[in-house]
Amino acid sequence: MRLQTSKLNFVVNFFLGVAWALVLIGAVTSFLSFYQLSIVYALVSAVAAALPGLFIVLVLEHIITVQQQHEELKKQTELLEKLLIQKEQDR
Repeated sequence: MRLQTSKLNFVVNFFLGVAWALVLIGAVTSFLSFYQLSIVYALVSAVAAALPGLFIVLVLEHIITVQQQHEELKKQTELLEKLLIQKEQDR
């Protein structure tokens, strides 16, 4: 888990795992359904079947990245406030 422990982070990471499972299941079942017709057709259908799951993965990864960036900005703000207080005390 890349996020700190909380209920929301657990849910996001859980759904990320579910999304990857959807990608795998969609690609494999689609490939196995169409490989008898043509390998090229099976590969194209596997990619097409994996796209919805990959989109969900992309959205969840974006949520994780934004949340990590927010946490980092909170840390930076706290440090900058401490430096400002320290600078004012030095005057």
